[in-house]
Amino acid sequence: MAPAFEELAVGQEVGRRELAVDRSRLVRYAGASGDFNPIHWNERFATEVGLPGVIAHGMWTMGAAVGVVSDWAGDPGAVFDYQTRFARPVPVPDPGAAAVEVVAVVGALDADTRTARIDLTVTAAGARVLAKCQALVRLS
Repeated sequence: MAPAFEELAVGQEVGRRELAVDRSRLVRYAGASGDFNPIHWNERFATEVGLPGVIAHGMWTMGAAVGVVSDWAGDPGAVFDYQTRFARPVPVPDPGAAAVEVVAVVGALDADTRTARIDLTVTAAGARVLAKCQALVRLS
């Protein structure tokens, strides 16, 4: 069920999720996106270019994070703008998975347009990986 504009308040948490990303997910994402950059699958190459190891695709992180907002809104089409900056990479261990934490909070409300700005805090291993991460959502 879609959230009601009148029931929202600035500062209200509207979603929280832990996302797991492992090497097999990176391979599947590479195939779907066409991004076969070896920093996303080749440990040796990633460390040779100065990374801590294989890292998640930034666009995977960005897309997975906004899923928290579209799920809360009840309609992916309600999200009409989404912006962020990549702050730091998400290292993906082998074996195992990296945990990406997403917390979504109402940052601003506009009664005239019945829209909400949802501010996302996206972290991995306690460090912010997306900065100024905001989605605009049209509500009924």
